[in-house]
Amino acid sequence: MNGRFAPGWYQSATVRGRPRRTLDEDREAGLRVFPEHLVPHLRHEGLADVGADARQALLAQHFYQYMLFTTHLETKVVNRGAALVAHGEVDVDLSPEARLDAFKIYCDEGYHALFSLDVVQQVEKALAVPVLPYDFAPRLARLERTAERFLPGLDSLGRLLQVVAFETVVTRYLAQIPRDETVFRVVREVVGDHVSDEVHHHAYFVRLFRELWTSLSPALRVKVACSMPHFVDDCLRPDLAPVRAALLSAGVAPATADAVIADCYREDVLTAGVRESGRHTLKLCESVGAFDIPEAREQAHLLGLLP
Repeated sequence: MNGRFAPGWYQSATVRGRPRRTLDEDREAGLRVFPEHLVPHLRHEGLADVGADARQALLAQHFYQYMLFTTHLETKVVNRGAALVAHGEVDVDLSPEARLDAFKIYCDEGYHALFSLDVVQQVEKALAVPVLPYDFAPRLARLERTAERFLPGLDSLGRLLQVVAFETVVTRYLAQIPRDETVFRVVREVVGDHVSDEVHHHAYFVRLFRELWTSLSPALRVKVACSMPHFVDDCLRPDLAPVRAALLSAGVAPATADAVIADCYREDVLTAGVRESGRHTLKLCESVGAFDIPEAREQAHLLGLLP
């Protein structure tokens, strides 16, 4: 794999050329910290009597969860895999430039984690809504269970495929927030910075997966093809424990919180969201012939990701 990553990275990467994004309360007057339409439970009739302050707190907690998820993801999953590539510890013929590009991605992702936590702390101070604890461990455990199930004894390969999944999906958050003029400017700027880097990361890991696929034995292709739909699902399926914690912290009764979650996060809705946000990754797998393998197509079908 030759290095073709982001020409001019030293000048154009967010970590290299863009200023720290800071919250100016005067600039944010009349704006929201996060798009309301991206928080499904806010529209539930069970929250109709929740006051304005509590609704703002719920919106803030959803924002915090998204940004803290990013901080954990970049450092605990993506950079773990990027380091494997940078050190040449994967079964792909990497040029020196491609390995150097992986270190550039490592730097980008570390900075994404930094500015995500930075803006959370700024918003927490401005809104006076304390950040609830965020636990990434359940997500990491799901990823590891998938790797152990389909790729036993192949730890490096499993970790690389986790990164391929995360770096090739396209979520509504990244696509919509930078253009939403109802949202805090600092949030739009931070997410926009993230998007500008991720465009290059997406292309890099698409190429890497294609070249990895050509190097796999027929038996290993079956394992990889079966694992990818599950990694996509692990990547995109929301954790509901933080949603419940946010509802309870806003004064919502436990029974009401459970009813809201049951209505707003039905299995069919979650599956449709995974399918939509994961469509590029699924098409990537399809393009290399992964879903021509009956066992892999069955796994994707069982998850509701393919007909």
